[in-house]
Amino acid sequence: MLVAAVVAIVILGVGFYLGQTSTYSGLGIDPASYRSLMDSEAERQGELETLQSELDMQKTRNEVDRGALELVRSDIASQKQEIAELQEGLQFYRSLMAPGEIAQGLSLRAIELVPREAPGVFAYRIVAQQEARKHATVKGELYIEVFGRLDQESVSYPLSTLSDDLDSNVVPLRFKYFQSIEGEMLLPEGFEPVSVNVVASASAPRKTEVREQFPWQVKERFTHVGK
Repeated sequence: MLVAAVVAIVILGVGFYLGQTSTYSGLGIDPASYRSLMDSEAERQGELETLQSELDMQKTRNEVDRGALELVRSDIASQKQEIAELQEGLQFYRSLMAPGEIAQGLSLRAIELVPREAPGVFAYRIVAQQEARKHATVKGELYIEVFGRLDQESVSYPLSTLSDDLDSNVVPLRFKYFQSIEGEMLLPEGFEPVSVNVVASASAPRKTEVREQFPWQVKERFTHVGK
């Protein structure tokens, strides 16, 4: 029985070997070459996984570099905007100090209007200023009125009725170089603004009055003139 078992194992082993050899021969593949090919495939698979990992890392680096580049671009744009605002402010102060840049004595800068997100809401800025060799304190008052059309009729509103930032129709003036009046206004529904009339009157250092009618023109932002 022991001999028969050994003989059976040998026969099975020889049969498996002959069968595998017959299979390789039928496919035209040498068994040693096949094993070498399998080993090479495993090696190439490892290399492929390594390359894929490096590619993923490179993509991550590129995304980081792209984010850093966008951050630098944003920072440059912000600095350019800041420089432009500083230049605007410098030009404004020069106009106050340099003779001939603006009308001598009390004057008004054009009103600035910037739309807000809510419909019918606008931010406004009105600047009263003076040009003089010796800047004495100006004392006086300011009156602002908005003109337009409502239901095909010409109407006007004192700014104080449209803006919660003003306590009365008359805004007190007291400044040496300039005074900025800022706030927000809400236009009545259906009202189409056309112009803004501004009257500035001073009682000191000498009596004077300035009247200006500014067209209704909106812009993206306020100029940088300080407060």
